[in-house]
Amino acid sequence: MDWTAEISVAAERIAGHVQVTPVMSTQGFGLSHPVDMKLEHMQHTGSFKARGAFNTLLASDVPAAGVVAASGGNHGAAAAYAARALGHPAKIFVPEIAGPSKIALIRGIGADLAVVPGEYANALMLARQHEADTGAMQIHAYDAPLTVAGQGTCFAEWDAQGLEADTVLIAVGGGGLIAGALAWWQGARKVVAVEPETSCALNAALAAGGPVDVEVSGIAANALGARRIGEICFGLARGAVASVLVPDAAIAQAQRALWSERRILVEPAGATALAALKCGAYRPEPGERVAVLICGGNIAPDPFSG
Repeated sequence: MDWTAEISVAAERIAGHVQVTPVMSTQGFGLSHPVDMKLEHMQHTGSFKARGAFNTLLASDVPAAGVVAASGGNHGAAAAYAARALGHPAKIFVPEIAGPSKIALIRGIGADLAVVPGEYANALMLARQHEADTGAMQIHAYDAPLTVAGQGTCFAEWDAQGLEADTVLIAVGGGGLIAGALAWWQGARKVVAVEPETSCALNAALAAGGPVDVEVSGIAANALGARRIGEICFGLARGAVASVLVPDAAIAQAQRALWSERRILVEPAGATALAALKCGAYRPEPGERVAVLICGGNIAPDPFSG
C-alpha cells in the first residue's frame, strides 16, 4: 500500500471535520532537555480517534443500519461523534472498564450504547455479532487501513507545523496511532512505542515474532488495553520501532506533572509517552531532540461532572 498517498488523501478528506491540534516545545518535567509536544487530546471527543472515524465514514458507503464500533471508550466516542456529524445511526459497544467518564461522553453524544462485562475483546465480539445481524458497518478501532490512514494525518499535520524532532514517543494500545506514524514517516524519524508494563500487546508481539494474546490491566487499560496488537501495526512496526515499557506509577507521575507544570489535564494514556522520558525507560542520546504525542484527555472521574 502507498501509505503516503493514502494519508495525504485522508488529510484532504477529513479537513474541516477535525481540529488542527496545537503543538508546543517546552522545558521541564525534571528533564535536562526540551520536549516537543502535540496536544492531540484537544481533538474532538478528547483523542486522536476522530481522525480515523471520519476518514472511514467519509470514504465509505454507509448502510442504512449505520455504523457499529467496539471501544475502550475513546474510539467509541469518536465513532459516535463522526456518525452523528454525518447523519448516521451508531451502535457502540464498550467494556465496563471504559469507566463512567467515557461512558457518559458516548451517551452524551447520543449513540446507542451497550456496556459489556469484561474488556475490549468482549465488546469487539458483540460488535461483530451486531454487524452480522444488522448489516451495520464496522469501524475498527485500529486494525483497518482507513483507520490507520486517518490516524496518520496527525503526523502529516505535525510535520506541516514544523516538527524538528529526531525521535517521537507514542503510546500504544491496539496500534492504530503508531501504525499511522510509521506509515507516514517511513523511517524518516525514529519512532518509540511506549506501553504500560501490564498492557503491552506490541512489545509481546515483537518478542514472539507475531501478534499474541496478552493479559491487560492497569491505570491506562481503558485506552491502551488491547489484548492483541493489530496486524497492520505489527507489519509496520517489526524492525522499525524501539519498544519500551513503563510502570503505572510512572504514568501517574507524568499525568500529575503535565497538570502541575503546564495545566494539561489528560487521562493516563495521554501521559504514557512522557512517562517513558521521566522514568528513564527511554534515554535520549546527547543532542537528540525528542517529541511526545499527548493522545487522550478523557480523564476519570470527570472533574467537572455534576
